[in-house]
Amino acid sequence: MASGLETLCGQAYGAKQYRSLGVYTNRAIFSLLMLCLPISLVWASMGKLLQLVGQDPAISQEAERYAKWLIPGLFACAITEPLMKFLQSQSLILPMLLSSVSTLCLHVLLCWLLVFKSSLSNVGAAVSLSISSWLNVLILILYIRYSDSCRLTRSPITKEAFKGINEFFRVAVPSALMMCLAWWSYELLILLSGLLPNAKLETSVLSICLSNRALLYCIPSGLGCAASTRVSNELGASNQKGAKLAVLVSMLFAVSEAALVVATLFALRHVLGYAYSNEEEVVNYVYEMVPMMCFTLAVDNIQGVLSGVARGSGWQHLGAYVNLGAFYLVEIPVAILLGFALQLRGKGLWMGIMCGTTTQSILLVVITSFTNWEHQAKLARERVFHERLPFHNELN
Repeated sequence: MASGLETLCGQAYGAKQYRSLGVYTNRAIFSLLMLCLPISLVWASMGKLLQLVGQDPAISQEAERYAKWLIPGLFACAITEPLMKFLQSQSLILPMLLSSVSTLCLHVLLCWLLVFKSSLSNVGAAVSLSISSWLNVLILILYIRYSDSCRLTRSPITKEAFKGINEFFRVAVPSALMMCLAWWSYELLILLSGLLPNAKLETSVLSICLSNRALLYCIPSGLGCAASTRVSNELGASNQKGAKLAVLVSMLFAVSEAALVVATLFALRHVLGYAYSNEEEVVNYVYEMVPMMCFTLAVDNIQGVLSGVARGSGWQHLGAYVNLGAFYLVEIPVAILLGFALQLRGKGLWMGIMCGTTTQSILLVVITSFTNWEHQAKLARERVFHERLPFHNELN
């Protein structure tokens, strides 16, 4: 839901409505902290919920233990994500990079200690992640509070932050649906893999492949964030030509990056499985899955950038419809057909992912190609000036 700030903060910054950024961010943090409460209850009951849908009891209980220790980190993310969107909309990327690197350095050591040198075992990874998440919050807050770069955009917490929550939800909910419809489809496929014969092998391999995909998707996701920032800033400034140019440049980077990543992953296909397991059965299965992973990653680069364009432009609702159709009308049915009916098992499930992702990318390309950027610039200005805050300091 914090991705809604890519629209609000990005376009407000382009329109030089600087104080709005702080108000939008405070509003988002408050809203997301409230949403963490029901999510925490779900996580705390994870074991029973997983068993209700037919998952292995031992795996379900371990998942619940892990999820419970992630709950503190959930509240940290409710603060971190809006702060990062706040900085991203101003192209203040270096502070986020330094904060992430600092947190990562501590996290690697802390995770190793808690997993291998304590009795926590797997749960130690969740504990270390929660601690690291709060460290990241602290670093970002200190930077925003004391940096001159945020002097014009930071804002104290006032009643204005609580008055326009509906406005935030109007862009946040479609943003969340756009992203979650994709993520939930992958989680659903992992659950389905637990119903296949030899469930431990199928679930392990599919989890490994999706973990690699999530790791490598950080690159097109970053390109998408850059596209979102540039497009939203240009639309807020009523520069439709600049927005269109940002889309073209981002797509050029996406295609180049896809070629490099796919070539590298394919070259490492013999050893990739050893990064996760020493069992030959798992390693060989991962080796067989790599070609399909390469195709998926290539398509991911296109949809990653265009999803960023959607967030920057403010047409997340269209992206949500695209993802609903691509993943739940194409991906899941095809995965069930190939994985269970045709007994292709894990490979069939991944073929479903390929079909869904390809459909998603094609639809996003079509929508972006027919976008009227002049009209989008007009809508951005209307969105920015819809709420006039009494203490705005507008620099024109």
